[in-house]
Amino acid sequence: MNKSLAKNFQDGYEAFDMVTLKKGKGVYHTIANPMRKNTTAHREWQRGWDAAYFENLEKLNGLGARS
Repeated sequence: MNKSLAKNFQDGYEAFDMVTLKKGKGVYHTIANPMRKNTTAHREWQRGWDAAYFENLEKLNGLGARS
């Protein structure tokens, strides 16, 4: 297993729960993918974010929410 790709996945997974506040506007937004597009690191980060998203979706809507 490639450790850097595993870290990219974990970073993406953890980024799902992170939100930042824009100064002066009171608006929260999620963290965007910081990796360079069309790279394996970008895909792994996105895969981690997607995994966290679908896990959260299943918690909210029950099992089988993906379909």
